[in-house]
Amino acid sequence: MSIHSLPVGPRIPIPPSFLFDGIGKPRLVSLSAALPLAERDTLEPLSRRVSLDQKETLFGQDEPACSVFNVTSGALRLYRILPDGRRQVTGFAFPGDFIGLSLLDRFAVSADALGPVTACRFERLAFRRLLCENPGLMMHLHEITGQELSRAKDMMMLLGRRTADEKVATFLMGLRDRYVRIGLSPITLELPMGRLDIADHLGLTIETVSRTLSRLDKDGCILIVPGGVRLVDHNRLDRMSAH
Repeated sequence: MSIHSLPVGPRIPIPPSFLFDGIGKPRLVSLSAALPLAERDTLEPLSRRVSLDQKETLFGQDEPACSVFNVTSGALRLYRILPDGRRQVTGFAFPGDFIGLSLLDRFAVSADALGPVTACRFERLAFRRLLCENPGLMMHLHEITGQELSRAKDMMMLLGRRTADEKVATFLMGLRDRYVRIGLSPITLELPMGRLDIADHLGLTIETVSRTLSRLDKDGCILIVPGGVRLVDHNRLDRMSAH
C-alpha cells in the first residue's frame, strides 16, 4: 500500500529538518524556496506532512490521482513499468518539486523513496479551488510545470541519438543545475539514485553507466567520491552535454 492510498489524517509532527520563520511558526523548506511568502502562507493550511522510509512508495502507477505532493526533503524515483515488464525511470523529484499537478485522473508513474523523504500532501480538489482563487499562485505553479515540461523535452532528446558519454554528462549537468536551484553543492553532486536507476533513466545498461562514469573519472572530467561525484572539468562536461 502506498502512502497516497491512505486517508488524509492529522498532521505528522514536524521533524527537526524543517525551518522556522523566527516567530515560532513552522515553515516548509521547499515552499520557502519555491514560492513567495504570501503564497506559502496560502498553501500552508491545506498541507498534511507525510514521511517515507527508503524504498517506501508515495503513490503507484495508475492509482487515482487525488493528491498533489510537494517534496520537502530527500529524493524520489519516478518510474513506469512498461507492458513488457521493463522499467523506465522518467525522472527524480527533489526538495521543492511538486508532483501530481497534471490534469490526469490517475498517476502515470510510481514514486518511490530513494532514502528518507518528507513531503507535503494536498487534497487535489481543494488545491485546484485554491488555485482558481489565487492567480498569482497559479502563475508560479505554471512556471514550475513549464520547467517539468522542459525537462521532459530534454529527456526525449537524451534518449535519441546520443552517445553514452553524452547521456551521462547531460544527466550530471542537469542534476547540477537542479541542485543549484535548491541551494545544494554544484561541485560535489550527491547521487541518491543507484547505477541501475541512472541506466533505466538514460536508456543504457548498468554496465555501460558504470564504465562511462569510470571513463569520465579516468579522463579527469569527474572524480568519483563516496555517495556521488565531484565535477572537475565543467567546460568539457558542458560541451559534451551541449549546455
